[in-house]
Amino acid sequence: MKILRPTTHPGASRSTGSPLHGGRASWQAAVGVLLLFATGCTSITNPINGIPAKRLPPELFPPPKNNLEPIDISLLSLEPPRNYQLDAGDVLGIYVEGVLPFNQPDTTPEPPPVHFPDADSTLPPSMGFPIAVAEDGTLALPLIAPLEVRGLTLEQVREQIRRAYIDNRILREEQARPVVTLIKERTYNVIVVRQDNILRNNQRSGLRSGSAIRGDSDESATGKLIKLPAYQNDILHALVATGGLPGINAKNEVKVLRASKADKRKRAQFVQQFYAHQAVAACDPCACPPELPEDPSVLRIPLRLPPGVVPSLSDDQIRLQEGDIVYIESRETEVFYTGGLLPGGEYLLPRDYDLDVLGAMAIAGSAIGAPGGTGGFGGVGSVGGVPPGALYILRQTDCNGQIIIEVDLNDAINDPRSRPLVQAGDVLILQYRCEEELLNFGLGTFFTYGIQELFRGN
Repeated sequence: MKILRPTTHPGASRSTGSPLHGGRASWQAAVGVLLLFATGCTSITNPINGIPAKRLPPELFPPPKNNLEPIDISLLSLEPPRNYQLDAGDVLGIYVEGVLPFNQPDTTPEPPPVHFPDADSTLPPSMGFPIAVAEDGTLALPLIAPLEVRGLTLEQVREQIRRAYIDNRILREEQARPVVTLIKERTYNVIVVRQDNILRNNQRSGLRSGSAIRGDSDESATGKLIKLPAYQNDILHALVATGGLPGINAKNEVKVLRASKADKRKRAQFVQQFYAHQAVAACDPCACPPELPEDPSVLRIPLRLPPGVVPSLSDDQIRLQEGDIVYIESRETEVFYTGGLLPGGEYLLPRDYDLDVLGAMAIAGSAIGAPGGTGGFGGVGSVGGVPPGALYILRQTDCNGQIIIEVDLNDAINDPRSRPLVQAGDVLILQYRCEEELLNFGLGTFFTYGIQELFRGN
């Protein structure tokens, strides 16, 4: 019996199988794309285009602070003269037998009064009737013309008084024995404004959250009017009288604003010129508005300098006059921000040492080289998946510009040169690379479903 079979074309089997094969490939490609989006691949959904840190010039990085050394603080104080030199405001104790006080002939002279200094004064006890040196630097005594005593020592004033009474034939040489002592030295009223006496609950740990900054913290500065004696009217004595050198909450520098009218006019003229230049630049849309430069009328003294650099400070610069203002400025703006897989927050930069990206991540509470988040579904963080390897630094540049610096954390761990220093205003964003998220998704899927299937098959 002959069996009839359907005739087919020799290539029919291949042609009928190719649509099935092509459909399977398309399905696999579609599944792969879905996996990319299912894992929440941030390199695709939220791309950040950064420049590798190794390719950037050094000008874009902050100068290091680890090599800075504190200056010799004795440079901030005046060296007092060996003998006190008088000026307006000094109060002298003067006793001239027979004249000050006046007594009738053949009567017992009245003894001079004795003065004991205040508890916080360094002067010894004095005697005599108090007479102040006038604003013009003269000393007025009975029966003689005012004496010019500005710049003289106590011994020179005593001799000048003695000669004046002898030359005017008021006292004979054997009677002229005046006593001159210093009851109270002249003082200078100085204002000290400090912004480093602020206590925050979380300042001790270095962490500053938004609620602590904007909420229950007190940002007001402390001000104090102090009286500095002569030859102690310098920057160091003003700081010691108000709490010492600037704390870690303040910039490591001291500003001095002079109270003279000439300096006030200089500052007003400086501000007017600056805003005039800004108004001209605002008319040109392509121009970059200038930043506020250093005020030449304000003395700025850094308290830390590179090794071998000695500040050139004269006595006139560190000497404080009546009404001068010593200003200790806060470091409130010296902060960096974190986001992405890092806990979001605002953190204060260290004042006296450098902070690189790995240290900044540690301050933000992220373990270096550990999983930085869930990395999609599957609980990768709980099973110890691949840690995120891309850190981006968003850094502001001149003219409201921005540059994005990409840091490979694997290189940063192994090579210190791949750890850029963090500067004020930086925004640090930690992300997974796409391949890292795929690996974490695969690991999470295996530990969630694969092990269950293994036990189910057994």
